[in-house]
Amino acid sequence: MKKIVITFVLVFAVNLISAQDINWVSLEEAQELQKKTPKKIIIDMYTVWCGPCKMMDRITFQNKDVVDYVNKHYYAVKFNAEGNNEVVFNGREFSNPNYDPARAKSRNYPHQLTQYFQVQAYPTVVFLDEDLKMLVPLRGVKRPQEIELYLKMFKENDHKSIKSQDAFTAYYKAFKPEFIQK
Repeated sequence: MKKIVITFVLVFAVNLISAQDINWVSLEEAQELQKKTPKKIIIDMYTVWCGPCKMMDRITFQNKDVVDYVNKHYYAVKFNAEGNNEVVFNGREFSNPNYDPARAKSRNYPHQLTQYFQVQAYPTVVFLDEDLKMLVPLRGVKRPQEIELYLKMFKENDHKSIKSQDAFTAYYKAFKPEFIQK
């Protein structure tokens, strides 16, 4: 029994030590970092009540390959799509004037930034280019190998040569994922 407990503690400790996190920054920080070293930005638009958002946090945003790739090639922002914080994006102020504090842990009203990025479902990952222009709002839970396609496509600017659904389908079929799915 003692060996089982010690083994469990050691395994738990190793997992904690080896666990990595995405370097999440605020939207304002990402914009400041952009000025010094331009990179694309991903914004995880989530809500506090969203089960699929929590699943994506656990499955995708804790995956070592996703963490390493995002930290190296992107600025990552985690944004509560129904929160009440005020943000400045691209020189424009956004808030949530309809926010209801009594509903802070349940469905609330969408933030103005959420509407600006045309987010209609949670989770949605918004990809921005180096000029803060939206590339795509990617809806729904994406597993590591599913988000890998978009992370690499936008990082390499392959999206610029894709002009039709047929071209995207061909790109999708030719893509060879490398991220390990756990």
